[in-house]
Amino acid sequence: MKISELNSEYDKLQLQYGAKELTAIYNGGCTNNPNFCFVFMNPTGKNVASNPNWKGRRSPWIGTKNIWKLFYRIGLLDEKIYMNIMSKKPQEWNEEFADLVYDDIEKHKYFITNLGKCTQIDARALPDLVLSQYLDLLCKEIEIINPKTIITFGNQVSSIVLNQNISVSQCRKQSFSRIISGKNYNIYPVYYPIGNGMMNIGKAIEDLNFIIKTNTI
Repeated sequence: MKISELNSEYDKLQLQYGAKELTAIYNGGCTNNPNFCFVFMNPTGKNVASNPNWKGRRSPWIGTKNIWKLFYRIGLLDEKIYMNIMSKKPQEWNEEFADLVYDDIEKHKYFITNLGKCTQIDARALPDLVLSQYLDLLCKEIEIINPKTIITFGNQVSSIVLNQNISVSQCRKQSFSRIISGKNYNIYPVYYPIGNGMMNIGKAIEDLNFIIKTNTI
């Protein structure tokens, strides 16, 4: 099964849980046994690819800046790409530049996704019930790409994925196990580093540097 075959399911769930004037955001990066799979919460309208008129890939964080600062600081984004991102306003992103960014992600062998693919107008919190509707599809993504290590961002996403109450402040640099389609995966919960979580971006970078070093030796 190709990972793109899941997109129609995400489109259906967008109509049910997302903003009707926006489109679902899927995923992107290395889809063949990446070193890391990064799982965020859900997209917002700040992602310019959520505009129905966008003709290119619908991948996370297109047209934004802050998350790319994090990936650059943990050594997973080339400086030239990073500087280009920092110089662009959201509306200056186009389909070709989005592909250049995700080509760099693929080169660095990681995959970016959200637990929830339902795009909201803003960063309002989604209830566990909504995000849980996406868990089986996330597990299917993981089965298809077969990452070496999974990193979940924030208490809510980490708790849903691991099916237990997770406080990232209490388990920094600690891995948990989950069996998906018969295979055991190591999952590291990490502080959510964007929006209200920007205050914890330093801790997130520290923990991610540790995780990357530990899992690439």
